[in-house]
Amino acid sequence: MKIIVLLCSLLLVTAQASDLAKEKRWADQTVDAIFDGEVVWLKAGNLKFLSIYTEAENESDKAIIVVHGTGIHPDWDQVVKPVRVRMTTHGWNTLSIQMPILNNEATYEDYLPLFSEVAPRIKAAEAYLKEKGMKTIVIVAHSQGAAMSSYYLSQNKHNISAFVAIGMPSRQTNASYDSTLALQSINIPVYDIYGSKDLPTVLNTTAERKAAGKHNARYSQKEISGAEHFFDGKEDILIETIQQWLNQL
Repeated sequence: MKIIVLLCSLLLVTAQASDLAKEKRWADQTVDAIFDGEVVWLKAGNLKFLSIYTEAENESDKAIIVVHGTGIHPDWDQVVKPVRVRMTTHGWNTLSIQMPILNNEATYEDYLPLFSEVAPRIKAAEAYLKEKGMKTIVIVAHSQGAAMSSYYLSQNKHNISAFVAIGMPSRQTNASYDSTLALQSINIPVYDIYGSKDLPTVLNTTAERKAAGKHNARYSQKEISGAEHFFDGKEDILIETIQQWLNQL
């Protein structure tokens, strides 16, 4: 019943779409500045969107889809770039993808109509990695990207082997989407990472997220001491935490 309510809530929100002009501006600023990895233009229906593929240092058939948070791009210096570049030293190819975005003034709730645009983008990323021979594909997502990814994993058939959610918010002010509802329907391994100084929407719902993952023996939660939402100065421990957990799969 909760999942039905979640779906109805998303469908009732006024229609809105990603700000493609802003996506283009981000791409124009980002493409020429990429030194690690190669630009790949994926297609979601008729839409081309930016992604960055970075090969593992040693030959590997494992890959991470990196999913960024609110309003930014797939080479963002905080969380996103450290994951997409540094996980390649631990045997993981990475594909960081541009997610739907809105203007800078948009609220979390303004993004809810864009959740319908998530599946085509992640599916395109999955297909690209499968074509490259990847046998293990995981999602590592930050902030709203984690919420979007949890929604995707709970509502779609997929080839994702595990999900790392970093600073995943839950139960927003209008309660029309709660990522804990999605966690109740995810059965693959889930690692719920957050900082001890994270945002209230993350910290105030840690117990609820843990309860939502109780059905899943492969759900675990990890607090990184002293880290805030963007893990500034805590990148080393964040990468080490992700790498150690993925190595246990």
